[in-house]
Amino acid sequence: MKKISVLLFIIIVTGFTFFSFKNTDAENTYFFTYKQKLATFQTQQSMLLELIEKSDVTSAKDINDIQQEINRTRRILKSIDIWLRYLEPVAYKKINGPLPVEWETEVFEKFEKPYKREGAGLTLAETYLDEETIEKQKLKGLILESIQAGNIYSADSITVELKSPNHFFLCNRLFILNLAAIYTTGFECPDTSSVIPELQSMLRDVYTTYLSFNASFQKMPLNESYLATFKKMMEFVNNQPSAYSLFDHFTFIKKYVNPLFAMNQELIRQYHVSSKSYVDYSLTKTSTSIFSKTLYNGQNAKGIFLRVMDETVLSEIDRIGKLLFYDPILSGNNKRSCISCHQSENFFTDTTKQTAVQFNQVDKLERNSPSLINAPYNHLLMLDGKHISMKDQALAVITNPKEMCAEEKEVLKKVLSCKEYKNALKDLLKYTPQEKEITLEHVTSALTFYYSKFSKYYAPFDEAMNSDKTLDPEATRGFNVFMSKAQCATCHFVPQFNGVKPPYVSSEFEVLGVPEDSAFKQISDDKGRYEINAATETIHAFRTGTVRNADKTKPYMHNGVFTDLNQVIDFYDAGGGSGRGLKVDNQTLSADSLHLTQTEKKELIQFIKSLTENITFESAPEKLPSSTISALNDRKVGGAY
Repeated sequence: MKKISVLLFIIIVTGFTFFSFKNTDAENTYFFTYKQKLATFQTQQSMLLELIEKSDVTSAKDINDIQQEINRTRRILKSIDIWLRYLEPVAYKKINGPLPVEWETEVFEKFEKPYKREGAGLTLAETYLDEETIEKQKLKGLILESIQAGNIYSADSITVELKSPNHFFLCNRLFILNLAAIYTTGFECPDTSSVIPELQSMLRDVYTTYLSFNASFQKMPLNESYLATFKKMMEFVNNQPSAYSLFDHFTFIKKYVNPLFAMNQELIRQYHVSSKSYVDYSLTKTSTSIFSKTLYNGQNAKGIFLRVMDETVLSEIDRIGKLLFYDPILSGNNKRSCISCHQSENFFTDTTKQTAVQFNQVDKLERNSPSLINAPYNHLLMLDGKHISMKDQALAVITNPKEMCAEEKEVLKKVLSCKEYKNALKDLLKYTPQEKEITLEHVTSALTFYYSKFSKYYAPFDEAMNSDKTLDPEATRGFNVFMSKAQCATCHFVPQFNGVKPPYVSSEFEVLGVPEDSAFKQISDDKGRYEINAATETIHAFRTGTVRNADKTKPYMHNGVFTDLNQVIDFYDAGGGSGRGLKVDNQTLSADSLHLTQTEKKELIQFIKSLTENITFESAPEKLPSSTISALNDRKVGGAY
């Protein structure tokens, strides 16, 4: 009798609460949809935890049951992913983050030191099930932290956002970007057989969310054109094979995801949607394609000339920047220029050797000269992420004893000894009112503005995505391999195919186990990111560079150890350094073979070639500005070495 009374009491209270909630928010079915789906997910999390508690983690059957329950939980998570990932991205990483330890390298590293964040949640729990020995307490801990993180989404600070429509289009923008870059690649789903079924389920759930939003915010709805395209996308996905390696990623993004992104961007502008979230720090409202070079901003290429908008003035900054780029006056011996290691005909890199020669003309630099093209699409620069701005990176090269070996005061003195430089920079000084006199920042800012313009060009792949142009069928198949079986897209994210993933506020660093030489006798002794942020996880870690123009920017890897793309693909296919027998305890790349066929490797290379941008390079200046210091007037355009 007592049990019946308690049960009756619970039903009455629950029913009253439900009725009260519906009554209060009867006009907001959207808010109710969120609360309902969140409650369903939280219930499922508890059921997963209860199953783990009752299971024997030494039993293969019980482990399989847990894995299936994790898959069910993640599928329900995807029904509310559109909200959770945007509204509280830090908590989301505890729910479904893929990394056990993450050193935050978000855009705010420009203002504060990186910090360590322990991972938890569904992906890590599922990955842990593959260990030889499983500790129940550790497994429970991963899910408990996930539950605690999930509770944050019931807080008033989160739910208040759902009472107005503005946030929705920003949530939706991130969702669409992740459709292109995350959801179909297996980035957060260890069981690749679940990737496409999860996608199918998620699209159905998101569509119901769209309908509830339109019912609640009739003055700012998703229009019929958007909904019709989304329904066609759902139909397309439902008719695709369930294996993600057979999924047509190219058509999915070109015909459906990219047009949806353009429509959502138009609604953001039409409805004057504003944001206060750091998630939107880099993204722009003006971009009408995921494959637009205006999609996000990683760097301020103008440097100290940030406020200059006049095209005539910008043209002058570009002219001076070009002269400086080819002028060895920036080096300590007046014989070395920027173009020495970043040759325009080689897509602003040095393809003639493994690593460039040092300033002393004898020794070799420790690292390969990376291409400057598309550098503006990184928040952190250099292979180790040492620099946070392009002008600081340029200054570091100029003053590095092994590179250009110049002293700041001396190099500025030499530049200003040239009347052409001095007069031009003096005229530009009025556009930098915070500075009373010409500084080396003016010099480095002109440099970065000059070379950054070569990052605005497009490749045949972009043209195929952005227009009715077709892509070579072999390259199309290569893109599908890239996005699935080859697992390239889990580190090289659309659209820049670098380590910056949606919402484009962070840079990924990976440990690949790159060898010292092609014989794989030992791992390279370059500690990479560790020199900047010392931690166990960062030893031998390097920032993930872009695949764009890779066909033109050999040699490859931080030390230039590989001389062609076939070697690079074979390296990844074999499981990196660990897969080739090197001891790399913290390797982030799977040591398992990808089992790529020769045909798939060939298709991959054709796709990479389709990312070669149609850049219009410029010829070198005919001459350099003359100096009042006679000894400087015999310097050569581009330097002597």
